[in-house]
This record gives sequence, structure tokens and C-alpha cells, in this order.
Amino acid sequence: MVSADVARNIVGIIGNVISFGLFLSPVPTFWRIYKAKDVEEFKPDPYLATLMNCLLWFFYGLPVVHPNSTLVLTINGIGLVIEGAYIIMFIIYAAKNTRWKMLGVLAIEAAFMAAVVAGVLVGAHTHEKRSMIVGILCVIFGSIMYASPLTIMV
Repeated sequence: MVSADVARNIVGIIGNVISFGLFLSPVPTFWRIYKAKDVEEFKPDPYLATLMNCLLWFFYGLPVVHPNSTLVLTINGIGLVIEGAYIIMFIIYAAKNTRWKMLGVLAIEAAFMAAVVAGVLVGAHTHEKRSMIVGILCVIFGSIMYASPLTIMV
């Protein structure tokens, strides 16, 4: 019989493999952007939203917020690198006005993360409180991430 801890780790590893596939799913889009040297009609919203989601989950996985979250930390660290590469490529091939909008959104995301980190570390003094606050934000921004492709309809 498999212990609960082993089963939990197996499920976590399977989740990381699926998440890795999710992070790689835009590769054909970015191959097309690279070949065309233009972002065409693609919007950066899903990549900016996924970056924010990975930042929050990475923070959540840190021992200071939620100890023993190695799988959360590693897959979201990988996600940050992959999404960062997508965003850099998008910025390189985007029109000037889109580039400036993206940089503005990235600045807002950085400021928001700085405020979250400072607020949580200064205002919440237990792992339970920190995990709850950051976890709620992760769920909210995870929902935003999955809804972000719908912005093409606007």
C-alpha cells in the first residue's frame, strides 16, 4: 500500500508535468512570431497574466510563506523563465505602442508584487496567515490567467 505522503508527491509531480506542458503550449505561436518577425494580431495579455500568476505562486512556495512547497516553487520558477522568454520575444517584435503598454503592465505587476511581499511579510506573522493571504491571491490571479485569452474578443 502506498502511503499518503508518497501518493501526494506522485500527484504533485504529475501536476508539475501538466503545468510544464501548459507553459510550453505557446511555443508554436512564438515560433510563428519569430519567423514573421512580427507579433501580427496576437495579444500579450495571456503571457503577462501567466507571469503574474507564476510570481504569486513562486512567492507562495517560498519557505517563509508556505514551508515544504518545493514542487510549487520549482514549477513556478520554471514558468517564470519560460513566460519571461515569451514576453521578451513579444517586446522585441511588437509595435512601439504595444511595447510601451507591455512595459507599463510589467511595471504595475512589479509594484503589485513588491506591495504583496512587503504587506505579507510585515503584516502576517504566521505561516498560516501568510499562506491564506497569498493563496487567495493565487486563486484570484489563476482565474484571471485562465480568462486572459478571452481578451482577444475585445
